[in-house]
Amino acid sequence: MEEDNGKLELIAFKTFSANSELVYIIDFLNKNLKQKNIMFGLTKDKEKEEMTINIYEF
Repeated sequence: MEEDNGKLELIAFKTFSANSELVYIIDFLNKNLKQKNIMFGLTKDKEKEEMTINIYEF
C-alpha cells in the first residue's frame, strides 16, 4: 500500500449474525490498534440480520 495516498485498504472482512455487542468490540480494537495502522469497521444488514466486520490498513 502506498503510504502517501491517505486511503484505507480493505485487508479482510467477515460476516456474522447481528449482535449489538460487536459495536463495543470494534471500538475496543480501534482504540488499541490505531498505532499499528489498523482500523476496524462494522456494517449492519438489517434485512439479513447480519453484521460485517471490515479490517483496514492505512
